[in-house]
Amino acid sequence: MAPSLLDVQLPAPHELSSGHTSIDRKIFPDGIKTSGQHPPIYELLRPYSDFPKEITGKTVWKAEEYANNPERWIHVLNDQEVNELSRVADEFIADNTPLTGISKDNFHLPKLSTLLTAIRAEIINGRGFILFKGFPVEKWGLHKSAVAYLGMGTYLGYFVSQNGRGHVLGHVKDLGEDPTQIDKVRIYRTTARQFFHADDSDIVGLLCIARALEGGESDIVSSHHVWNTLQKERPDVAETLTKPIWYFDRKGETSVDEEPYIRTSVFYLEKGINGRVYSKWDPYYIKSLDRFMNAGVIPHLTPEQVEAARVLEETCHRLRLHMILEVGDIQFLSNEHVLHARTAYKDHAPPAPRRHLMRLWLATPESEGGWKLPFHDSTQKKRGGIQVNNQPPVCPLNAE
Repeated sequence: MAPSLLDVQLPAPHELSSGHTSIDRKIFPDGIKTSGQHPPIYELLRPYSDFPKEITGKTVWKAEEYANNPERWIHVLNDQEVNELSRVADEFIADNTPLTGISKDNFHLPKLSTLLTAIRAEIINGRGFILFKGFPVEKWGLHKSAVAYLGMGTYLGYFVSQNGRGHVLGHVKDLGEDPTQIDKVRIYRTTARQFFHADDSDIVGLLCIARALEGGESDIVSSHHVWNTLQKERPDVAETLTKPIWYFDRKGETSVDEEPYIRTSVFYLEKGINGRVYSKWDPYYIKSLDRFMNAGVIPHLTPEQVEAARVLEETCHRLRLHMILEVGDIQFLSNEHVLHARTAYKDHAPPAPRRHLMRLWLATPESEGGWKLPFHDSTQKKRGGIQVNNQPPVCPLNAE
């Protein structure tokens, strides 16, 4: 049977306490383990009546505010910034420190750190996105590019594992997998369209290594603008999305004794007074649950849920900001209050390189200015992500 609202949620076997658990640095070189996927603390979820009728502030933005004003959200790396990244990356490589051990403590950026700190605040509490241009991936190659990219990421958050194999440097690239096998296949490993969603981290980064022949373009939207629009046009949908009646597939990426799905809501409120609206959504992880629904393990989607999913996607699409990532572009996005999507794409014929993005998932814990989320790991440095048992972190330089 599906769990009830009164079920007690036990800590996962791999749960970390905040800084009090001994971590084997031979397995986790930076001394911190990804927490992983967890259900929310149900008693901290708030009813629809507590949600705001309208959200105001910098997190609410419209596409037209940015579409013709690239200077507001694009930063072109200058020679001084590139040279600093290059020098520090070379020093890190020379030290033979494993990529999984990179941190602000061993990747010092005296000048660029000031900019990255300001950008971090803007991603967490402001518009929620930035696009860097001018990262010299073709000159540096995969290894040095990965080092510099991860090094930049450490100033925004703590990298977390993105799959059951411990990839903390992910690769969005077609590996020929069948996108219709959605109960087994992660869509980022195919050429299929990705609908609007948020990842299992606070911030997601994408570095463009190679472009597709056609498609593979990026869309983003303020989930707070989406919320306001739903409240005006379809408050019934907004209410359905705040209920903890949504099940999300874990596609087999589970630790021992964990359930293969998570029951949660799509929109949450932060903990405490005047909590902000947080969104957590990926329709592929709902569509893949038929095997559990048909077996009677979890309930089928109600007509109201089917309608809510349709309206949410259509609203995101209507309000989207469209962008194309060129080689050497880096996009960083909030997963708290920005949803993102990707168009389907077609790759160049061999021997031309396939579309390739290096991906980072970054955590921003409460204690360091992150959102106060209704999850037991909200205070942990590497909250969220995907952690299977004691799988160590790895940094492959290409898709595998």
